[in-house]
Amino acid sequence: MNKRHSILNIWDTFFKAGGVKAFLLTILITGLSYGFYKGMLDNFLAEVVHMGEMDRGVTEFFREIPGILLVFILAAFYTLSAETMYKAGAVIMLAGMGMHAVLPPTKVLATLAICMYSLGEHIQLGMKSTLTLKYAKPGLGGSALGVQSAISQIGTLFGYLVIVAAFSYFVENQPYSVFFVLAALLAGASAVLSMRITGRSESSETKQRFYFRKKYSKYYMLEMFYGARKQVFLTFGPYVLILFYGANAATISLLFAISAVACFFASPIVGKIIDRVGYKAVMVTDTLVLVIVCLFYGFAHHVFPRNIAFIVCCVNYVLDAVISLASMAANLYVKDLSDNSDEVKATISTGVSINHVITIFIALFGGWIWQSLGIELLFICSAVLGLLNSAYAMTIRPGRKRV
Repeated sequence: MNKRHSILNIWDTFFKAGGVKAFLLTILITGLSYGFYKGMLDNFLAEVVHMGEMDRGVTEFFREIPGILLVFILAAFYTLSAETMYKAGAVIMLAGMGMHAVLPPTKVLATLAICMYSLGEHIQLGMKSTLTLKYAKPGLGGSALGVQSAISQIGTLFGYLVIVAAFSYFVENQPYSVFFVLAALLAGASAVLSMRITGRSESSETKQRFYFRKKYSKYYMLEMFYGARKQVFLTFGPYVLILFYGANAATISLLFAISAVACFFASPIVGKIIDRVGYKAVMVTDTLVLVIVCLFYGFAHHVFPRNIAFIVCCVNYVLDAVISLASMAANLYVKDLSDNSDEVKATISTGVSINHVITIFIALFGGWIWQSLGIELLFICSAVLGLLNSAYAMTIRPGRKRV
């Protein structure tokens, strides 16, 4: 295989400038911190904070508020570069993780800590894609996003595996507080390292407080569909396994670890597929597969014995994680339409806020749907949203340049 096209050859994908090494290392360390955090969070909320289905939906509603506020936050700090905002996000994530480590585990305080961490996470979200595309060599935008995702997944994987080992060993006194402290320390290391990222990815043409453009209208709509359908799995996928099937923290973290392994290998492949077949084909196809995943997740317990249904749901959770990688295609669509890198930054960040407009209502009403009408209807709604996403994606026209 030609070295230039080797999946694992990072430096053939990126320019070696502007602190790219520090940037990619922060991605790795943040992934490890997130692996500790996410690997135990759902069980922590269920077992220690005692949140039920509706409580979890309400907490997720508040967790997603920063996503909506992102466009206003960026408007307030519109003169700052993507590099500066990325660093600010790292510091805010550290504050949120620190709150988890020191505050009492009440519903209100746990929700407050989740919101703080989510604020930093959402600020970094758009900046991460912007910086990745900035550092990518011409024609390798999809590959660069795939490599960045793979690095994040490998860090997250190690975090999950540590949680699996620790919570399997400490069956009775599970060390939630210890790992919140460790996750906070890693978040601190990532924040310090992020200060080594240099450069300013900006231009005067897009220095505006709010950035909406008619040419991105289809991207904004696709972000709404994607935000709605992904929220069902993000919020309620693990909670179904915990409350409905009785999965413990070690089991959930092992499932997350398997998902991370799958995504680690799949991310560069998906990125290359986007480069080769185009983002439109990927955006149309991924949500068609999602329909099958949703139906199995919602109805497995009607078709299979309970223990087999649990395995089927776990397999489908992993499949959903892999399918979600195709969301990279939307970022390539943005770059294809854009005139400069700062326009990419502004548009992707606006898209993050737009997809959260519907996401918060999915989080809030999803808990009510599950509690009142059952998990079957919840995942039927997710499947329908996936179909609508595919149908709308078919209407886009590829832009004018190869990214």
